[in-house]
Amino acid sequence: MAASSAIASSSTAFINKKNVGLSAFSSQSSFSVQTARKRISKKIVSVMTPQQTERKPATTGSVKTGMTMTEKILAKASDKPDVSPGDNVWVNVDVLMTHDVCGPGSIGIFKKEFGQNAKVWDREKLVIIPDHYIFTTDERANRNVDILRDFCNEQNIKYFYDIKDLGNFRANPDYKGVCHVALAQEGHCRPGEVLLGTDSHTCTAGAFGQFATGIGNTDAGFVLGTGKILLKVPPTLRFVMDGEMPDYLLAKDLILQIIGEISVAGATYKAMEFVGTTVESLTMEERMTLCNMVVEAGGKNGVIPADKTTYDYLEGRTSVPYEPVYSDEGARYLKEYRFDVSKLEPLVAKPHSPDNRALARECKDVKIDRVYIGSCTGGKTEDFMAAAKVFLASGKKVKVPTFLVPATQKVWMDVYSLPVPGSGGKTCSQIFEEAGCDTPASPSCGACLGGPKDTYARMNEAQVCVSTTNRNFPGRMGHKEGQIYLASPYTAAASALTGYVTDPRGFLQ
Repeated sequence: MAASSAIASSSTAFINKKNVGLSAFSSQSSFSVQTARKRISKKIVSVMTPQQTERKPATTGSVKTGMTMTEKILAKASDKPDVSPGDNVWVNVDVLMTHDVCGPGSIGIFKKEFGQNAKVWDREKLVIIPDHYIFTTDERANRNVDILRDFCNEQNIKYFYDIKDLGNFRANPDYKGVCHVALAQEGHCRPGEVLLGTDSHTCTAGAFGQFATGIGNTDAGFVLGTGKILLKVPPTLRFVMDGEMPDYLLAKDLILQIIGEISVAGATYKAMEFVGTTVESLTMEERMTLCNMVVEAGGKNGVIPADKTTYDYLEGRTSVPYEPVYSDEGARYLKEYRFDVSKLEPLVAKPHSPDNRALARECKDVKIDRVYIGSCTGGKTEDFMAAAKVFLASGKKVKVPTFLVPATQKVWMDVYSLPVPGSGGKTCSQIFEEAGCDTPASPSCGACLGGPKDTYARMNEAQVCVSTTNRNFPGRMGHKEGQIYLASPYTAAASALTGYVTDPRGFLQ
């Protein structure tokens, strides 16, 4: 890589000198040209002779090729003036996140390769968040958190969100919950930066106008020691979403529409950039939902331009200066997709793939056994507010067990304290209780990815579940014969009330 970089640098320098030379020659008077004709060969005269047609920018190098947001962020992070899709670049990492599932493995690789007494590259750029297998008696799962704690004490890591008392999460003021939501809430997501995490849904942070993607334990071990990673610059797919968002749709419907359109392989190792009036109207949490599931389309990262909504969210959450970047007008996109959101309907992804798209109303005869509302995708404050809105509008009881797992401790507090609009001051928790839902559980990833047998709400039987999570592969939430219908919080709540997959418009209109 060092050799190729040197070659690239020398090539650029040569081209620049050549341009300067041509520019200097073109400014010579006719007398100088005549003098040159007497002194040098005809071959060189042909180079000096003014062309009849205007030179193209690509020939003169006078006009820079436009870059996308993703390309700009990676160019800046690799100290290069510009990059192109397919370039391999060494990138400086702003934030590395790991959790209890992948953290121990990453730490093991770091110690093996850099030495037992090695120090991480920057103790303030590493964020460690236990969140996956927390509230369980599984000894191996508990040991993973112990390994994280020992490492953080040894390295004096600034941002370690620890949990010791598993019996009462509220007794652990540092404990947060789901890493992707906690990263945002704690101010670790900032426009223009590079954020990596040992979790595929790290792409959620792209909602803040940054490059965010998941990496493996080996890469994370290397980043721990160097603060750098070798990345291939991805090409960008552009998704333009315009039109007024109907009051029965949520961002979950939008991303299910996109994945259903392009398939689970449609964005493999590509950046997915979201723009348009609809995207601009979304809250930060809804933008996070949109970017969260780009990996379900195979995407390398998802990204949304930062704006006032972004800056307002970050106000008071971070004191670290950041520099937003935006795609150039002449940026190169591999493909562009356009959607009129005003014409979309509530959707679900049927078993066993996120791209198995169907209209919710087309599945009205599918009898279900349970509903799950939670995860990094559908366990944020606004997700529970949306579900409460449906329960409030119906005034009825749920017909199937309905499990609620707030993503973080802050979300849990919001569920118990924030009044739901139009409820006369009732909180989500009160509305959920009146509707007969399960009591909101301790914040964590919960049953989204199955987990140990004693994980709350895990599917230990072959049941049919409507879930606000992100994946519905066989065995994803536990039992390998379970059937999972991915849906928005609106659709999940409506389905809980009927016992069938249900279009929420019947309750919201």
